[in-house]
Parts: sequence; structure tokens; C-alpha cells
Amino acid sequence: MPLVVQKYGGTSVGTPERIQNVARRVLATEHEGNSVVVVVSAMSGVTDHLIKQARQVSASPTDREMDVLLATGEQTTIALTAMAINALGGKAVSLTGAQAGILTDGIHTKAKIANISPRRIRKYLSDGFICIVAGFQGQTLQGQITTLGRGGSDLTAIAIAAGLKAHNCEIYTDVDGVYTCDPRIVPTARKIDVIAYDEMLEMASSGSKVMQSRSVEFAKKFKVPFEVRSSFNTNRGTIVKEETPGLENVVVRGISVERNQAKVTITNVPDKPGAASRIFTALGEAGVIVDVIVQNVSMSGTTDISFTLNKDELEKVGQVLDDVVKEIGAGDIAKRAGIAKLSVVGIGMRSHSGVAARLFEALGKGGVNIQMISTSEIKIAVIIDEGKIVEAANLVHEAFDLANA
Repeated sequence: MPLVVQKYGGTSVGTPERIQNVARRVLATEHEGNSVVVVVSAMSGVTDHLIKQARQVSASPTDREMDVLLATGEQTTIALTAMAINALGGKAVSLTGAQAGILTDGIHTKAKIANISPRRIRKYLSDGFICIVAGFQGQTLQGQITTLGRGGSDLTAIAIAAGLKAHNCEIYTDVDGVYTCDPRIVPTARKIDVIAYDEMLEMASSGSKVMQSRSVEFAKKFKVPFEVRSSFNTNRGTIVKEETPGLENVVVRGISVERNQAKVTITNVPDKPGAASRIFTALGEAGVIVDVIVQNVSMSGTTDISFTLNKDELEKVGQVLDDVVKEIGAGDIAKRAGIAKLSVVGIGMRSHSGVAARLFEALGKGGVNIQMISTSEIKIAVIIDEGKIVEAANLVHEAFDLANA
């Protein structure tokens, strides 16, 4: 019997009525002749509410206790979903991450999956049950509850699909699939039918909020194709899979936009070995995630280094780098918010020329100034003023004719 793994996000299970809708969809999948494993998130808003409660009783709750607390959100949903399926005449059982065999490392609040041993899931499936598994959580070898961080439920679903060698993995959310750009920004954006893992990874890391990049990385590593679909209709979604020759025919697959960025420039950095290392080692040790990095041509033995990051971490930069800048004999630290990143992505860039020229021409004609440029084999990203990002996205979307691709 074919095995289908389905994941439903917080919006999809946000109310008792929506949970009942999920129950009907799951039963319909079973009635088509499939065994079904369902991974669910906490109901929308529940995790934020739990975090708020934690802050009300403690200014700095320990990560261990936060994991114990936050894991209850998904446990509530699995019980309610199993109840809804059983009420409709189905046969369902709920399982926590630990009961489902999700083994993690010991890093609380952002654990990584170390192994999956789905023996209990297999046993329940063989007995005719639909298994409802709590996403976002697991257990260490020592029996400690852990949570997987952002995108954890997607990661759980893909890991279970890999462990069970499922025939299909379906990620249900509140959108129809992956679009050529965010339709709220570009009204003419079109749903993409098929996208390669690498393209999805680049779009996820460049601002697309449909999937977290580490879930896509896991799917790529274990060769788990999956489909992103809406839980509110029966339309087909976007299939994410291994690269095939046919996919390279499309030069640009989509555009990602990331707002709330900031730029930091350190002037007069001594142009000698170890200076840049000292800067970025300090940032890394402080947990600051850096995105685009540009170093100017050395002038008179010094250079300027600029990098971007999320603007929420801007205040932390001064605390981290003030002493480092003095230590290496650099100049000033200039910080600027109000910028955004626009990325064009497509595996077809490997075999087609002229993408950069078309991108820069479109932005230039629209009067959009480029502050920084970053490239990879299948992506070109530019840093621009945040106030220009909507106009820029529409100009580039039109330039590459993505509405009609």
C-alpha cells in the first residue's frame, strides 16, 4: 500500500473547524488506498502565546524548560487531530516526536535531527492506524525533550518521509505553492509547477517564506521529493525535486525579496592577513548571521569592508565590533538600516549568459540604485533601498517575462 506523509502548518490547524477540515482531507487520502502519516504544527498563535507566558514568569527562562513548554503546542494539535479523525469514523493515534522516533542532538531550542527510528510508526501503520505526529520536536539519547527551531515541522515531515521511504510527501500550508515572486509584491506572479532543490534553497535563503532552507537541504540530502500545497483547496501545488535537464531550459525560475536588512561598513581596515578574520570571527561567536560581504579595492594599505545582516541585529554589532576595530587599527563603523535584498534565481543561469545584464538594465531604467551585488552559480542578489523594493521586483519580474514563462 502506498505511503503518504502530509504536513499541516499552524494556519491549517488554527481552529477546531480547520482541524476537522484536515481530518476530512486525511481520510480522503486514506480512502484512495494509501497509508497516511500526518505531521502537524501547533495551532497558529499558540507558540507565541506560550513564549509570552514564559516571559511573564521569568525574564530569562532556560532553553531546556522552553523546549518542554513549547513542545506542548504540537502535542495539543496531534491529540485534537486524532480525535477529529476518530470522530469521523477513522482510526488514528497521536505520537509525540519522541514516540515517533525523532532523535536529536542536545542543543535546546534549535536541535538538529541526528537519527530517526520510526519502528513505532510502522507498527501502527501495519495495524491500520493513521499516525498523527508532533512536528518541531524530538528527544535526545538522554531522554531530554528538544525543539527543532524555525521550520521544524517541515523538517519533521521530510525526515519521516525519508525514514519510511514514503511514496509522497505533501507540505500543506496557506498558499497554493511556490510563486515566481510574492504575489503581494508582484500581482502578476505565477505559481511554479516544478522547481529544483537548489533553486528552492536559494529562494528560501533569499527571503521566500514558503519553506525554511534547512528543510530543503534535508530533502536534497536524502532525495525526498515533496509538494507544497494549500490545505484550503484541492489544487496541485509546486513539486520540489532533483534537478533534471528539462528544468535548465528556464533561465530564471523566480525572484525573492528580503526586507528588514541593514548594512554595516568598517572603514580603513588594514589590508593584511587576519584582519577580516578577526571581524567575522567576533560576529560569528556572538551569533550574528552575516549575508552579503563586499570588500573594496585596497587603497594605500587599507580597505573598506561592508556586509549586510538582519536589522534586528544591528544594535548588537556595535557591542561586538567596537573593541575589535580598535584592536586591528581600523577606522569607523557606519551602520545603515532601510535596505532590502532582491534575488533572481534559476539553475538555467549555469548555461545561459546575459542574466546580469538584463537585471541591471531593468533596475537602471527604473532608477533603482544598486548598493551591493552578490552572486552564486544560480543566483544574483542586489542590495537596494527598501523603499524601492516593490518597484524593483515588478521591473525585474517583467524584464524576465516571468508572468508568462
